[in-house]
Amino acid sequence: MRKLVLLAVLGMAAIVSHAQTASTKIGYADVDYIFNQMPESKQIDSELKSLQTQLKNQIDTKYQEFQKKFQEYNQNLNNMIDAVKANTERELQQMQQNIEKLQQDAQTTVQNKQTQLMEPVFKKVGKAIEDVAKENGYSFILSQQIGGLDVILYGDEKMDVSDLVLKKLGVTPKPATPAPAPK
Repeated sequence: MRKLVLLAVLGMAAIVSHAQTASTKIGYADVDYIFNQMPESKQIDSELKSLQTQLKNQIDTKYQEFQKKFQEYNQNLNNMIDAVKANTERELQQMQQNIEKLQQDAQTTVQNKQTQLMEPVFKKVGKAIEDVAKENGYSFILSQQIGGLDVILYGDEKMDVSDLVLKKLGVTPKPATPAPAPK
């Protein structure tokens, strides 16, 4: 009797589970595609490139100072007394460490700025995806890629909601450029 009740419960659970999945609507979105079509994309790229150029110029200036000091050291090496030689070597080593620190700080600054600029855009896109999902009856919207890796190995193009999200954001999707014909 227990086995019969257990089988009946398992059977009902399977039927309920199947009924729930039968009504599940799943779509996917290409967040990179959406972002690249948004006007904010060009502004963010421009700001980041400007910051990178500014930081690169600072690093280049410090590196040129280091190179000049190093050349002077090499030219006068034979004429230096040991104390001056040791002091100059310490100074050169300190300059090199400062340049390395400046490079690390510059990279961190660019990453922080990128995060600061992207956060509101990602929130905006996330809200638009959520709205599109609710308006169109999707239970799930998956990302096409995460960290450059495909998450969806196959997806029916009819389930791609990327253009719907762009329209929700007020952006007219640009037509896809056809792939070049094989030679």
